[in-house]
Amino acid sequence: MFGAIAQLYGFGGQSAWQSSRSFARPRGCHFDRLDALNPTQRVRFEAGTVEYYDVYNEMLQCAGVSARRTIIEPRGLFLPQYNNAPSLLYIIQGRGIKGITFLGCPETFQSFQPESEQILTGTAESQSQQRIRDEHQKVHRFKQGDIVALPAGVTYWCYNDSDVPLVAIQVFDISNTANQLEPRQRSFFLAGRHLSGQQTYEMGPESYETGPQAYEMERQAYDAGRQTYEAGVRPIGMAPLRGNNIFNGFDTQLLAEALGVNTELARQLQAQNDPRGEIVFVPQGLQMLRPLRSQEMQQQEFEESMQAQEQFGESWQGPYNVTANGLDENFCTMKIRANIDRPSRADYYNQRVGRIARVDSQKLPILNLVQMSATKVVLQRNAMVTPYWSMNCHCVSYVTQGQGRVQVVNHQGRTVFDGTVRQGQLFLVPQNFAVLKRADRLQGFDWVTFNTNQNAMINQIAGKLSTFKGMPLQVLMHSYRLSIEQARRLKFSRRNEYKIFGPRSPRTSLDH
Repeated sequence: MFGAIAQLYGFGGQSAWQSSRSFARPRGCHFDRLDALNPTQRVRFEAGTVEYYDVYNEMLQCAGVSARRTIIEPRGLFLPQYNNAPSLLYIIQGRGIKGITFLGCPETFQSFQPESEQILTGTAESQSQQRIRDEHQKVHRFKQGDIVALPAGVTYWCYNDSDVPLVAIQVFDISNTANQLEPRQRSFFLAGRHLSGQQTYEMGPESYETGPQAYEMERQAYDAGRQTYEAGVRPIGMAPLRGNNIFNGFDTQLLAEALGVNTELARQLQAQNDPRGEIVFVPQGLQMLRPLRSQEMQQQEFEESMQAQEQFGESWQGPYNVTANGLDENFCTMKIRANIDRPSRADYYNQRVGRIARVDSQKLPILNLVQMSATKVVLQRNAMVTPYWSMNCHCVSYVTQGQGRVQVVNHQGRTVFDGTVRQGQLFLVPQNFAVLKRADRLQGFDWVTFNTNQNAMINQIAGKLSTFKGMPLQVLMHSYRLSIEQARRLKFSRRNEYKIFGPRSPRTSLDH
């Protein structure tokens, strides 16, 4: 069983040097000009909003990625869907519950009827058949700062059980080999109607701001638009019908027979008269079987402590282990999330400068399937990241807080981006392009980066374990026509710092 599942999902011995990407880039892709992007379109549903970054943006098309930001209001349910490309989610705000249905995995969460209900069901045979009230696969709780992995073609749903809006940024790797459909992100809905009368509108440069007032204004606009839509009038600004769920395309009679239900229920599945959209409101809250919150918290703390031990070199054998040879243990119990916000989980931490936390396939084995990874960087005011380049992937970054200056340089030594990026914006650093980042003087600069490789490899130019540190002094001298003293200053001025540096004037660095 599990061997077949492993073959189905394509676990293999791919190294970090190998590419997991299939589609060729469109003609004319040279990354000659990069931009900081805001969402360009916002679509309002009954209990939330989806904001899209321009799918026709040349920079994103060349990189083979797409992105969207989702906002789910309290008691909002993001309806089940699957996508043609793998993706990573980062939870910007809030908490909730996510379900992922893996093919071939058992329904391990079961609830049973009370004995009083079983007595009323009739015969002993019928009682034994109806003891189970519900059963489903495992549900996963997530919170702010979590990275959640979503493989291609796997059904997932999400529910906000908190009292604040849930906000998440999602990046798809549409050039991944898992996508053999087309070089564009496609969502396949199992419920609801896609853009079925929802209000959609273009977003200006400042439209990405969020907050309680913005959510309330969106809800009022949606309610007004829904009433008009149900009355049969489509106002200006309402998106035309662009798609339904997958059941809508089947013949109702055939669908009813295939599912073993009557035609009325089959029509309900087709959602032909459902104007709620992709995110719906659950008035009484979503009732399902899941562990108590205290038990979930204990389990999360245990998993995080085990991961911390691994990080510091202590040996531990978890409940699963995906290796280059395939599936060693239970695929169905794999973790799908890891938190990269906690300072205690940082791979590098400097109280004065900032911290870096990363999650790759070594920490979260399901990333071997998704073939993506992520990094969270938090910079204090005026701190900076050493110039570096990515050796094996494109890097798509989303600014979570503050602002900073970013410079990107191509293979010709030409600056292709030099500007300030702010909260809510997305920017790209292509593979092998050199980049330098610095936090604003008045506020910090935090971002999360989505890498198109499950084990992203970064080559830093200065500091510990850097390119300059690994070169002989004579090579630096003759490469840049330096004296021996100048070469020493270049090589050792940042020798005690790693990746992120505190502010230092040029004169101070030369005298160091």
